[in-house]
Amino acid sequence: MIIWINGAFGAGKTQTAHELHRRLENSYLYDPENAGYFIRKNTPSSTHKSDFQQYPMWRDMNYAMLKHLDEDYGGIIIAPMTLVDPLYFDEIVGRLRDNGADVHHYALCASEATIKKRLRSRGERPNCWAEQQLARCVSGLADARFGHHVDTEHSSVSEIAEQIAEMSKLSLLPDHRSNIKKAYDRVLTQVKHIRF
Repeated sequence: MIIWINGAFGAGKTQTAHELHRRLENSYLYDPENAGYFIRKNTPSSTHKSDFQQYPMWRDMNYAMLKHLDEDYGGIIIAPMTLVDPLYFDEIVGRLRDNGADVHHYALCASEATIKKRLRSRGERPNCWAEQQLARCVSGLADARFGHHVDTEHSSVSEIAEQIAEMSKLSLLPDHRSNIKKAYDRVLTQVKHIRF
């Protein structure tokens, strides 16, 4: 099974994915962004695109990797990634489904004000790149192919993970961490995902 966690930048994909990974036995966290960084690192800057999703090879690489993992790994694959272009979605998620993969897709949603607040909390400035993508993300995710929509406005990361697990018919391990440990884990996850 593949769980693709979608949503606007700042919607909570990374935190939710890590929470699921912590609480799902036999799970693997796959980051589709890494294919983009590989492409940028290994191509001349004159050929770079503003968004690495525009590279057909980015879509091909992620399809191939997820197909490989789905066939060779006996556990649950969790992929957090904003993907709002319907054609790109079809080239990866649609193609995986067409070729027999069990892909559960969830789009995390929240108000614009909440998403902007979350972006600020992780150190993003007003009008940053992620914020500039907000309207495009909200518009794209409104397309029916991007269901199931998960409202994260008033939910904790744990509650969102529990909701996704329930919809995917998966059982989570009990979470015995204290509130301080949960907060520490969220900060650690955030720091690990700062791109320099």
